[in-house]
Amino acid sequence: MSAPLSDATLDQLFRHARTFNAWQDKEVTDAQLKELYDLVKMGPTSANSSPMRVVFIKSQDAKARLKPFLSENNAGKTMSAPVTAIVATDFAFYDHLPKLFPHAPARDWFVGNDALVEATGFRNSSLQGAYLIMAARSLGLDCGPMSGYDQAGLDAEFFAGTHIKSNFLVNIGYGDANTNLFGRLPRFDFDEVAQIL
Repeated sequence: MSAPLSDATLDQLFRHARTFNAWQDKEVTDAQLKELYDLVKMGPTSANSSPMRVVFIKSQDAKARLKPFLSENNAGKTMSAPVTAIVATDFAFYDHLPKLFPHAPARDWFVGNDALVEATGFRNSSLQGAYLIMAARSLGLDCGPMSGYDQAGLDAEFFAGTHIKSNFLVNIGYGDANTNLFGRLPRFDFDEVAQIL
């Protein structure tokens, strides 16, 4: 792991990667989604807590359930995407720590500490959602991450009766670079936002 990645790989993951709003009519297979998850699960989380839960919306029936909760600006591009991932947080993640972090009584750190549960769950599911985007890009897929949806309504539809709440959505597929692809927006330079002490 000591060798830097090639420029072509860095371009694919970062420099040339874009947020897509239009999609080619090309399937993303279940096998690809399983391969994607197998990469995502290897990313680090606090105490290996792994609080992200993900629902991959592919079927027309599932899309019909999702559509009422999308903002007007997001509905069209989401319905045309091969897959939409609902990246969510299981706020009862600590119940799985005896399996995921067996060498310490980590569950006890969280039971009854709602502030720590909220912060840890949200932070780490967000990290895992970012891993999902980068893993998808590494497999040759494009992404369109977004918020812009009715969180309470979506959660009632997909996660009723659980401790799971959605975090954000990611459209996944093969992007159409000729349609609705905005110009690259500015980014901060190092000296504007970073320092070395």
